[in-house]
Amino acid sequence: MIAARWYELRKRRGLMLLLAGVTVGLPTVYLAIRLVLHAVAPHTYGPAGGYDGYVNLVAGVLYVFGFIVAATLGATAGSVDLTEGMFRHHVITGRSRLALYLARIPAGLGIILPLMAIGFTIVCAVSVFAAPSTLDYNGARVPAQLSRAELVHWATDHPNEVVNNFPLRINPGDLPNTACLPGPSGPDGRGAKAFPGSTTGPCTTAQLRALAVNVANESYDDYSRHFLSPSISLMVKSGLWIGLEAVVAFLIGLGLASLLGQRTVAVVLMIVLELILTPLAVRAHLPHLMNLQRAVIGAATAHVEPGGLPRPFGGSQTEQVLALHEPTGVAIVVIIAWIVVWTGLGAWRMSTRDA
Repeated sequence: MIAARWYELRKRRGLMLLLAGVTVGLPTVYLAIRLVLHAVAPHTYGPAGGYDGYVNLVAGVLYVFGFIVAATLGATAGSVDLTEGMFRHHVITGRSRLALYLARIPAGLGIILPLMAIGFTIVCAVSVFAAPSTLDYNGARVPAQLSRAELVHWATDHPNEVVNNFPLRINPGDLPNTACLPGPSGPDGRGAKAFPGSTTGPCTTAQLRALAVNVANESYDDYSRHFLSPSISLMVKSGLWIGLEAVVAFLIGLGLASLLGQRTVAVVLMIVLELILTPLAVRAHLPHLMNLQRAVIGAATAHVEPGGLPRPFGGSQTEQVLALHEPTGVAIVVIIAWIVVWTGLGAWRMSTRDA
């Protein structure tokens, strides 16, 4: 039955082109254009790969559009036998209606998950192999992914870049003979107030290097969050995360379409859920509706997003501070509840529908 359901979906060429175009074609075309532009004008257009491009494609494209196309496939799987008039023929074979419904799950996931994996692999490959060679950290051109000791050693050879660009997190009393050193820059980045007790006159080379070493050591935690390319750990976690998003979207779309008996309305409702209700639940600050926001599936999947990726659907710093916060356990319960409820409703409707 699983093979029959897989072939039933696979033969719908329009649907397959949509799935492949969004999950594989969209990131591939974007990255190909970036590669060509960098090859033609490298000083104008930066490298196609790198950490920034990776996180934007994963959180902005594969997460959002992957949900929509997976839900579309699920809605098709849940209604295809009704729209094509084949439901009666399936029933009269004597096979369990529950088995007919459950067979659609591995069949659909066997289509959407490989396509998502191909698109994600392309993003990872370009992000790693076409990454820039140096990191722009606060205006200083610094090698990326250095250890703390390596960054300190680099700072001793480039004290001016460190003192002028790295965020200063040091008091003048922390180092001997630092009275000549300027204080940290103001909020607008213009000028600097001198440290209390500072004097005019140039710093010696030893004083400058001593401060650079201390500043590099204090700045390492912030520096280590800037990467030229995504780490293996982040790529593995991101792949599992968007895979979870696709599975959830497919199962909800499958159950909703089976319950409604048609695909179009189910797809529209899923698009509204992803593009309208989820951003509101993630970004809106509604104290009296907090529990309702937590119940939205998009807010729950966004909560289990791996660290190192930008917040889905963006938002200003103020919006991020006011955004919905919930325990991880609550998010997991919400995800499981949506899967169980919609799978149960879809299976129940198929079991009770008149043939």
